Amino acid sequence: MFRIILACEGVADSEGREAAADITNEFAEHRQWHKNVKCAWKGNELILEAENDFDEDGLALQDEFSDCISAYVMTPFDGRLRVVSVKKLE
Repeated sequence: MFRIILACEGVADSEGREAAADITNEFAEHRQWHKNVKCAWKGNELILEAENDFDEDGLALQDEFSDCISAYVMTPFDGRLRVVSVKKLE
């Protein structure tokens, strides 16, 4: 099992909190192969935390996070999506 943390910067403050709630719900309802998913608005970044048993580099989760951002953030922005950390859980 892997614990993955991702971050997306550049989202407008006016959309950050709502997008975080929408993304958390999206994973809970439609992407249940990821566990313990939380998305939060922290400062000027969306932070996504999740666990799964297949994504040792975090890139699969990053791809799905990107899809969600495209769906739930309406204001165009120039931001950066990055893998903050991937930790193998024992």
